Amino acid sequence: MGISLLDGEAVVVRTPDEFLAMPEEYREIALRQIMVNTEGELSGGDDYIQVFLPLAPNAEERQVCAERAVEEYDHYKLGKAVLANIGVDTGYMETQTLAERTMFADQTLHTCTTWAERGIFSYIGEETAMVMISEFAESSYKPWAEAVRTIILDEKVHIAHGARVCRNLAQTEEGREELQRALDRLWPTFVKIFGSPRSERARLAVKFGLRKTTNGEACDLWREKVTPRVQKLGLTLPE
Repeated sequence: MGISLLDGEAVVVRTPDEFLAMPEEYREIALRQIMVNTEGELSGGDDYIQVFLPLAPNAEERQVCAERAVEEYDHYKLGKAVLANIGVDTGYMETQTLAERTMFADQTLHTCTTWAERGIFSYIGEETAMVMISEFAESSYKPWAEAVRTIILDEKVHIAHGARVCRNLAQTEEGREELQRALDRLWPTFVKIFGSPRSERARLAVKFGLRKTTNGEACDLWREKVTPRVQKLGLTLPE
């Protein structure tokens, strides 16, 4: 018989066996959370190789894109291992194209066409992942929380790379104009990553200790983090 949770009960799930004994709602929400993030990490690796690397202006930046891709693939393997331990095989994701993966976000994220968009993607867009992953690092499902703590260290480097790209471009009026166009185009997609502010699944995730905030609260936190960055670059926040 599965475990029953009481209202207000602190949830701690330490092993895959304990996970499989949890109520169906808990398992479904946790599983989707881990699946979405794991697919996103794999697609992130493909983005760096297929989308960003061809835009890189020189060999040094190409190398950095390749290094970031390796880290994203490592993050995917961490999620893959967590899922394998609860009986979920993600191998099918590895044979899919970027267009065939639809769990994480829409295809707008995979269509960067300028180096400015590449910079905005990491400096502003990857902070969406950082907001969520920071919460996952305190997840009530401890094997997932432990895996995510490794990912956070690399994500900070990814955001820093985007910051460097953006700061370099912001030194000229032409560069700032390119950054503004990139920000205007990608901003709505970044916001959509958080999902509906009225999501019942997000509310339950907070109840089960799988998250700390609802979708709307997480989006507000992201805005607080990135608004000073946008302003420091001399850009205007999209409405």
